[in-house]
Amino acid sequence: MAEAVELAKLHGRAAVDQALGTAAVAGRFLEGDLRSILDHQRHHGPAVPHQRSEAHSLQPGTASWARLGHPAGPVEVGGDQ
Repeated sequence: MAEAVELAKLHGRAAVDQALGTAAVAGRFLEGDLRSILDHQRHHGPAVPHQRSEAHSLQPGTASWARLGHPAGPVEVGGDQ
């Protein structure tokens, strides 16, 4: 927040408030993120972050864990018994 206060002195409170809102929606609070968002807003207008649903996740699903401990299928035993 100290960085936001300093940046508000340079860029204005409204611009920093908007950048903080964008950072919150995008989950971007690492060092330099707020400054980067402000720079983008200055050159390209207000940023509109996109939030993806779980359907668009790059994380692998957990369905394969449900099979853990269960046989893969019927085991065929060969030969005449």
